[in-house]
Amino acid sequence: MSTTTDVYAVAEALFATLVDGRPGTLRPWTGDGPAWSDPVVAWVDLHGGWTGRAAVTAESGTADDLARALLDLPTDDPVAADDVRDAFGEVANVVGGSVKALLPAVGAMGLPTVAAAAPALPGSVLVAHVLLDWRGRALELTVRGTSAPAGPREGGAR
Repeated sequence: MSTTTDVYAVAEALFATLVDGRPGTLRPWTGDGPAWSDPVVAWVDLHGGWTGRAAVTAESGTADDLARALLDLPTDDPVAADDVRDAFGEVANVVGGSVKALLPAVGAMGLPTVAAAAPALPGSVLVAHVLLDWRGRALELTVRGTSAPAGPREGGAR
């Protein structure tokens, strides 16, 4: 199942291929975690043999810049709220899909949701937490689960 190392590797690959087009733009955050003032959270819920959630949190300005990078827009172009929602949701979708591929049993994944805060996931525990630095801005990736995962499934991703 997903560990912090797995989630970090997923994020590195995602940003190197889809966001920035080159490796090295994402690294571990150093120092204290951010005090979110205007957060945006994107998440996907996982259901089946293991139930949980993969979530990405950033400041709204960072989510805007991430949308610009994914859409290949100039840094000073305005970005529509729907584009931010779609782009930031896609980041959560890729992280969630990668977590799902590591699960010991086949399951389903919900559609991405984006809001100022994710709802509680009753009975869940923190499985992985990664605080990242993207272009000097904080991104937080979390995976929560309601049951203990059994380990990676054999035969690779499904």
